[in-house]
Amino acid sequence: MKKIHLIGIVVIAVAIAILISAAGDVSTYASFKDAINSGDKVKVCAHLSKDKPMEYNPDKDPNYFSFYVKDNDQKEHKVVLLAAKPQDFELSEQIVITGSMKDDVFMATDMLMKCPSKYKDEEVYVKGKS
Repeated sequence: MKKIHLIGIVVIAVAIAILISAAGDVSTYASFKDAINSGDKVKVCAHLSKDKPMEYNPDKDPNYFSFYVKDNDQKEHKVVLLAAKPQDFELSEQIVITGSMKDDVFMATDMLMKCPSKYKDEEVYVKGKS
């Protein structure tokens, strides 16, 4: 067997392994109720509860950030993210948190934020003009 054939087989095997591992991460959004019942890692789409306190003290622990969110079923829970507080966190319109429930707290391992569009005000202004 030629070297090029061996390299081709290895490349194909690596590509298949990557596709299989990526397919395992594809999931639908769940609610806090689903997270409590399953006990597994889930993705919850939620909105920040701006009336509740956020706790982040980088001097004490730079990898501890807690806040409250409401899911689409209007269930509110405390979320603990073991990472630094993201910049402009308060401006986010929607938050997708990945993690699992531990007691009554959602322990997030990952978080994505949907921030408001920088063109939103401009669109409103242009529409209001005509």
